[in-house]
Amino acid sequence: MEIWGGSHNVESAVSTPGLDLWICSRPHDQARAGGDVHYVSLCGGGVVTRFILADVAGHGDAVAGIARQLRTLMRKNINRKCQARLVMDLNRQFTELGEAGRFATAVVATYLATTRRLTICNAGHPRPFWYQAATKTWSVLGESHRESGDTAENLPFGISESAGYDQTEIPLSERDFLLFYTDAFVEAVDPDGQPLGEAGLLKLVRRLDLVVPQNATRQLLGSLDHYRNGQSAEDDQTVLLLRHTGKRRRPSVGEKLSVYAKLLGLQRV
Repeated sequence: MEIWGGSHNVESAVSTPGLDLWICSRPHDQARAGGDVHYVSLCGGGVVTRFILADVAGHGDAVAGIARQLRTLMRKNINRKCQARLVMDLNRQFTELGEAGRFATAVVATYLATTRRLTICNAGHPRPFWYQAATKTWSVLGESHRESGDTAENLPFGISESAGYDQTEIPLSERDFLLFYTDAFVEAVDPDGQPLGEAGLLKLVRRLDLVVPQNATRQLLGSLDHYRNGQSAEDDQTVLLLRHTGKRRRPSVGEKLSVYAKLLGLQRV
């Protein structure tokens, strides 16, 4: 059941059992929509939350149509029980769209409220950052890599139909945060043409005020604006901040009705 998603300009929040999520997306050059796609779903039992953040190569209105096609594929495949199967099917179907030279990076994650574990697949997307409340530190959430002969691993969607994808599983503690973002963040350049890079972005993230997390995404975008010395971003920008609450609860009747309304197109998502 979809509860949240799109490829348009948005700054919003949603809560699911065990998680709070904040999203801020700004298409390039103030376009109405762009190539960054976000998607969040919740199972009817309130146990499984799944979210996807993808970035179609290109930006703004030029790739908005392809982004909508990718979102359609997400809606079609979102209820796959196996996350690795979901990612492989998304890759295969996106490749079959036949858009010459088009590809999309993506990160797909599934949270189980029963185990408090988050499982992540990364298809060529920038690595997320993990804040561990126990140590009060941010770090890069690395990926595992396995030897697999001639089979390509963890490639962006649209490059190889036979690509395989690894999974990383992490146990979450209360008040842990994860931050997911598109490549506009690491590719931001200062007036001298120096890219911010992953290490530079991590420095900015470490300065975020997590006491008021609903302001953190806006704060990070402001830090990027400052790094660019006020120059416009050269790509769509999307950041998704996740806070683990660890609170388990079943969706209320009203929440379920809202989800079904969105699914049937009776309520805008």
